[in-house]
Amino acid sequence: MKAISVLGTSSNAGKSWMVTALGAWLRRKGVKVAPFKAQNMSNNSYVTLEGGEIGRAQAVQAIACGMRPIVEMNPILLKPSGKGTSQLVLLGEARQHIAAIDYYQHIETLWEEVRATLEFWRDRCDVLLLEGAGSPVELNLMHRDLVNLRPIVYLQGKWILVGDIEKGGVFAQIIGTHHLLSQPVRDMGLGFIVNKFRGDLRLFDDAKVHFQKYMPHQQYLGVLPYAQDLQPESEDSLCSVAETSGSGAKIAWIRFPHLSNSQDSQPWQLDSGVAIAWVKTAEELQGARIIILPGSKNTLSDLQWLRSTGLTAAILSAHRQGVVIVGICGGYQMLGRSLGDRSGVAGTSGEVSGLGLLPTVTEFMPTKYVSQVQAIWQSETVQDQWMTYEIHMGVTRIIAGDRQDFAIEPLLQVQAGQNLRDEGLKGDRVWGTYLHGLFESAPVRQALTNLAGIQSHQASAISWQDHQQAMYYRMADLLEENLDMTAISQYIGL
Repeated sequence: MKAISVLGTSSNAGKSWMVTALGAWLRRKGVKVAPFKAQNMSNNSYVTLEGGEIGRAQAVQAIACGMRPIVEMNPILLKPSGKGTSQLVLLGEARQHIAAIDYYQHIETLWEEVRATLEFWRDRCDVLLLEGAGSPVELNLMHRDLVNLRPIVYLQGKWILVGDIEKGGVFAQIIGTHHLLSQPVRDMGLGFIVNKFRGDLRLFDDAKVHFQKYMPHQQYLGVLPYAQDLQPESEDSLCSVAETSGSGAKIAWIRFPHLSNSQDSQPWQLDSGVAIAWVKTAEELQGARIIILPGSKNTLSDLQWLRSTGLTAAILSAHRQGVVIVGICGGYQMLGRSLGDRSGVAGTSGEVSGLGLLPTVTEFMPTKYVSQVQAIWQSETVQDQWMTYEIHMGVTRIIAGDRQDFAIEPLLQVQAGQNLRDEGLKGDRVWGTYLHGLFESAPVRQALTNLAGIQSHQASAISWQDHQQAMYYRMADLLEENLDMTAISQYIGL
């Protein structure tokens, strides 16, 4: 097995993008390739077929590589939940919430988990593409590194360094990072890439001369232009680039402080006649025809934030005026009468009132429910089936005594194995569901805008899955068109 690690000069330099594109490129060359990130910190997560939880970025990379996502692609996932703590997910299984200082006390034990997972891959693929995190030369963190240099040194593979010209100072980024590496690690380099160039590429023609002066033994692989239409979902829930799109009727998504699984909004990018807007204030809600409350990693805290900002009152007022309200996962829980977390297993402890738009109560439990299921949408004119998944620690139930005050019915059905069951609720211009991936169905998107009376909306005839696969191969094309891939090909033996 060959191993290539994609390192970055900083966070959001384009490491995830590069692993995805390289995976698609190698797959097209007939190479059996798999992605790997030892430790990921993100609230954008995915559920594997076996019911394990990993970072969304690794799931996307796996699909680009032509592989089914499995937990061994991301053995450690940290999901920030506020106040300096994160939920530790180890090999797909949620463990305790842990403070950063306590986490670092377990580094050597966690490294053994990472090392064992690296061994798992040795005879299962031709090339393992590793993704780093942040910068590999954070001097205060290098001694407890699990994700950047230690895995690739262990495998005795090679690395590629990606610099972000968008941040400015790209020469200092790349040259400075290179010079802070030890000599043995420098010798493992395949080369470096300047990423996210905007404008005329000819303006950067002399860059190679300047790099060679300070890095004579490292190969300049080239510069990649920024392609707006070739951006798969962001790993970072707070990345604004992936959050606003389209033109037409406004669909407002609430940007919670502990927002999770923001990629649920992305299938709307395929459609015409609607605009996705992420909002944090009541004023920004004005003009919205649909309001969506997405997932949250700390539902009680985000519900309190919703109330303190005036958004709760604004959402309820909008609903009374005919606006459609949708809640997904944590957002679904918020639509009910009340939410309780006695011991703080999901973040903040306590009990708070919900928006009262659905006759439900939610109680948070120590065990996290993680499952991949097939969603089944049925209407008078259309039926659709597609894969979705659930990740939640809350158990939501209908309040029997309040049911007569609400005209509710199941939103859709799901099938897990041989079991078929109702899922979610829909009432008077209100939808609630635990399903991530709900909007990957064009009929669902069209049904929602029909409910909201949005006549300008036209759902794309291209499925979200087909769109993603086509994009991965176009990303591979971008590599071939702009980079010198010789060093990579020679190392792999193509």
